Amino acid sequence: MQASPFLEAAQAAADAAEKVIRHYYEHGVDVETKADDTPVTRADVESEEAIRSVIRERFPDHGFYGEETGQSDMDSDYVWLIDPIDGTKSFVRRYPFFSTQIALMYKGELVLGLSNGPQFGERAWAEKGQGAFLNGERIGVEKGITAVDRATLSTGNLRSLAARGDCWNALGGIVAEVNRVRGYGDFYHYHLLASGSIDCIVESDVNILDIAALAVIVREAGGTFTDLAGGELDLDTGTVLAAGTPELHATLRERLGWS
Repeated sequence: MQASPFLEAAQAAADAAEKVIRHYYEHGVDVETKADDTPVTRADVESEEAIRSVIRERFPDHGFYGEETGQSDMDSDYVWLIDPIDGTKSFVRRYPFFSTQIALMYKGELVLGLSNGPQFGERAWAEKGQGAFLNGERIGVEKGITAVDRATLSTGNLRSLAARGDCWNALGGIVAEVNRVRGYGDFYHYHLLASGSIDCIVESDVNILDIAALAVIVREAGGTFTDLAGGELDLDTGTVLAAGTPELHATLRERLGWS
C-alpha cells in the first residue's frame, strides 16, 4: 500500500527528529524547567524544529501545534499535533520510555498518527481507514477479551484520578478483578494494546499532544479510544480509557463513573 503524502511527511519528520534525539541521548544535554514545572531540553526544542521544518516545507498552509513551539495557523482545515519527546523525564534520566508523537487533524478529526520510540526500535503508524502498522507489519487488538476478569490492564499518570475517591475506589475494584495489572506507561502500553498484547488502559493527567497519534493507531488496530467519560478527543482532552473491545471499554467506563 502506497503511503499518502501526509504519512510520507510524518515519516520524514520522525526520521529528522530521531537524528536529533539520538545525538543528545548519546552525548547528554542540559535540562531546564518550564513554567509548568516540567523539564525541557535542547533535544525537545531542536527535534520539534526539525519536525516543523519538514512539515512546513511540504504543507506551508497547514496548522501546527507543538509542545515546545506552540500554535500557529490553527484555523486551517489541517492541523499537525506534535510532541517531539513525549517522556522528557525518561529521556533525561536515560531510560527508554520516551517517544516522538506526530498526529494530523482534519477539520477537528484525528486522521493520522505516528508514534516513534527510538530506543525501543518501535515505530507505529496509522491513517484513518488504512489499518495500523508497527515497524511495517499490520497489527490488531485482541478481540477475544470482553470481560474484566480476563483482561490485562495497564495504567499511567493517575494523580487526578487518585484525588477523586469514587473513581479511585472504583479503579481499586477493577485492579482486584482483572487478570493482570501493569504500568507500562507513556507510548509503550498503547503499542502493546494495538498489537493485542494487553487489553485496556486507564490514564489521566495527559495532554492531547501525548495521545492524539496513539488514538489513531489504537482505533485503526480495531480498539476503542476515548476519554474516561467515553467522550471524543479534542484539544482539551486530559484522560484516556482505551480497550481492545467495545464490551470491555463500556464495562470499565460504567464502573469508573468518570464525568
